[in-house]
Amino acid sequence: MPLSFAVPTELSYSSDADIAAVHAAPGFGTYFTDHMVVVDWTRDQSWHDARVQPYGPFLVDPASAVLHYAQEIFEGLKAYRHADGSVWLFRPEKNAERFARSARRLALPELPVDDFVASIETLVRIDERWVPTGAEQSLYLRPFMIANENFLGVRPAEKVLYSLIASPVGSYFKGGVTPVDIWISTDYTRAAPGGTGAAKCGGNYAASLLPQQQAYEQGCSQVLFLDGREQKWIEELGGMNMFVVTREGRLVTPELTGSILEGVTRDSILEVGSELGLQPEERRLSLAELTEGVQSGGITEVFACGTAAVLTPINSFRSTSGELRVPGAPGHYTMEIRQQLLDIQSGRREDTHGWMRRVL
Repeated sequence: MPLSFAVPTELSYSSDADIAAVHAAPGFGTYFTDHMVVVDWTRDQSWHDARVQPYGPFLVDPASAVLHYAQEIFEGLKAYRHADGSVWLFRPEKNAERFARSARRLALPELPVDDFVASIETLVRIDERWVPTGAEQSLYLRPFMIANENFLGVRPAEKVLYSLIASPVGSYFKGGVTPVDIWISTDYTRAAPGGTGAAKCGGNYAASLLPQQQAYEQGCSQVLFLDGREQKWIEELGGMNMFVVTREGRLVTPELTGSILEGVTRDSILEVGSELGLQPEERRLSLAELTEGVQSGGITEVFACGTAAVLTPINSFRSTSGELRVPGAPGHYTMEIRQQLLDIQSGRREDTHGWMRRVL
């Protein structure tokens, strides 16, 4: 049976003035809407008690399994305001499917795709006033699931909580579309074969924080990780997938090996790039090939992508071996793909893919 979300008869909202003040300078992930969705799961009852409630803290027991064994997953997607005032989601079913895959890997219960999407639409409708109208602004949606059983034994939790919160956001990087510098980590890896790299779970991001700090110390915005076995093959950035464009018109991104997160934006770029005349390739890409290609001019553009940042051109790579600068960043295809995605999401371009889902 599909979940039915209970909504209080009286809802409390922030004032128009308070919301407008947030929209004037939203930052990223700093402010949150008035409400959230919560659903419980137990082994005996499955998913139940789906509800909307005021945004606020959870009461978490010190023995809660999530605090000790990090059994949790999350997602990230956005709601967009179009010029006519309508509100749309971008490929929410893809996020729902990835959420289910992450749940399987972390031994958590799978939330059905329809229930995942319904939770998103329910919260967006209730907190619709929080969806901003500014250029490149959106309502960022963060669904997550945590083990919520008070038990210190090492086994999958038999009590789980799903929740959804929302945050109005602007550009992910403070500099906007300015090309960024990337630190190549040779001391740390993001994920290992057979690990959780293909799941969107907090442990992967926790493991990236120290090398990310190193990147900041080197004047870089993000860190690039190599594979965990040979330290030879490019995998992904701390929170984004990576692409290169070659002189021959190939659009290359590292293939999904089981330790790389399958990004929704990544999948969309492969389709948009093909429409622009590029030849998409998902294959292994070595650091040596990247270095030689940039130095010889065989690789003409490099960019990173993800829900939060959309597309971000890469200006250079730095490591203990020196600096590799990408001439001419941002490149033509980088900006064209970025603009086409933004135009589809914002309603300025016809959605010929059926990617957009209207909420209001």
